[in-house]
Amino acid sequence: MATLTTHSAGQTRALGESWGATAQAGWVLGLLGGLGAGKTCLVQGLAKGLGITERVHSPTFALLNEYTTGRLPLCHLDLYRLATPAAIVGAGLDEYLRPVSGIAVVEWIGHWLGFPGLEESALEDILPQLMRAARSLLPPSFRLVWLETVSENERNIHYADSGA
Repeated sequence: MATLTTHSAGQTRALGESWGATAQAGWVLGLLGGLGAGKTCLVQGLAKGLGITERVHSPTFALLNEYTTGRLPLCHLDLYRLATPAAIVGAGLDEYLRPVSGIAVVEWIGHWLGFPGLEESALEDILPQLMRAARSLLPPSFRLVWLETVSENERNIHYADSGA
């Protein structure tokens, strides 16, 4: 698992922008991290890197925001209020977890992978199980990202790719 440290929301957005600039169709980015950890900042940067011109905001209450003005469509899902895979399927969101022509960013990905309520401190201990679940439930182009709050402005951003 690689780790990068950002010292401001702007740096977190810049990291997302660099990932968006090289993103390919079919990519899924699964995000973990507490409330206020910077997940939406990362997605805002990713959207900018994709050339999306729409205002990007958290889909916490809408569950899904779709953006189509960039070089690839972006589906931004927030599973915070859906704690089980059955609830996610019931809401019709499972189809967005295997994008073909665009990319998907999924906040609270642990809910889809069978790890609701995942404690940030336990991630390193269960990373192998998370990645196995991801490989079985998500497309080959998958990146698991854990945003760890260090201080008010500082984040450690840990990430691991599916290996595909």
